[in-house]
Amino acid sequence: MSIQDEFSFINQIKPTTVHHEKTLITGIGDDAAVYIPSPNQSQIICTDTLVEEIHFTSQTMSPFQIGYKALAVNISDIAAMGGNPLYYLVSIAIPSSWSEQDLIEIYAGMSELANSHRVDLIGGDTVSSKDSLMITVTVIGETEEGRQLLRSHAKSGDVVFVTGTIGDSSAGLELLLSKGRHGTFNSNEDFLIKRHQYPNPQVKIGRFLSKLKRVSLNDISDGLASESNELAEASQVTITLNANLIPLSKELVSCDSEGAIEKALFGGEDFELVGTMSMDEWESIQQDGRLQNLIKIGTVSSGKPEVLLQLENELITLEKKGYNHFKK
Repeated sequence: MSIQDEFSFINQIKPTTVHHEKTLITGIGDDAAVYIPSPNQSQIICTDTLVEEIHFTSQTMSPFQIGYKALAVNISDIAAMGGNPLYYLVSIAIPSSWSEQDLIEIYAGMSELANSHRVDLIGGDTVSSKDSLMITVTVIGETEEGRQLLRSHAKSGDVVFVTGTIGDSSAGLELLLSKGRHGTFNSNEDFLIKRHQYPNPQVKIGRFLSKLKRVSLNDISDGLASESNELAEASQVTITLNANLIPLSKELVSCDSEGAIEKALFGGEDFELVGTMSMDEWESIQQDGRLQNLIKIGTVSSGKPEVLLQLENELITLEKKGYNHFKK
């Protein structure tokens, strides 16, 4: 391990402020963290592991960006449940090729995002690794009892929506793999790269949606096709998407007009939200303008659990494929 003194390192990454001091009893510094759950709230817990050369490389991400994204992907899962993130824990396996300063930058990236969402670092672990850096982040959140937004909530007649443009992150990764993160990029390319390196978890929208009567929700980590199939399978419904309604950024279309729709469907790592709600709720939201970030992209009908894409005059079955961590 490149860290010479683990206790000194822990002191360097230990937060100086606590966002939830009324409910956090013990954070970093004891055998385990202790906190008081809020009354009438359901606890939400999610975890993700990022592995060097599979989920990130130094060619595409700085240590700060790696840390930022490692936390962002978990906060996005909390958002997809309609929850509010509160605490996070980090376990990191460190090879000798990573310097202590690099590791401090990773935690600095997490800290920047954590502060913007008022999330407290309360524990974790540091161990050595032979070859690759591995980061496992666990986030704890909460939502009102019975208000969690499950994938199984979609029903026939629902509207299918997304929260923003899709495919940007995939295009940004493609540019980074081609030129490296120190390459020269125009303004459109720089936009796509930032979308890949700094995902924006949609917590506020998730919280808003949790107040509605019935919403199914998923975050777009593996591509719109894969995530829509997960909704269809969990709810046992048919989802039909309209290719002309899928929001594509002007930057993506400018850089890759022919491949834009494929990146939106199968690229992944946009960390926007895709979900469904009743037509009545959709029309109510449209009339009062409570949430203008939602874009309608399709409908839900009864039938076998599958996802169809209306593309011009064709109706195509979208397979459940997208980013695969284990593909060669």
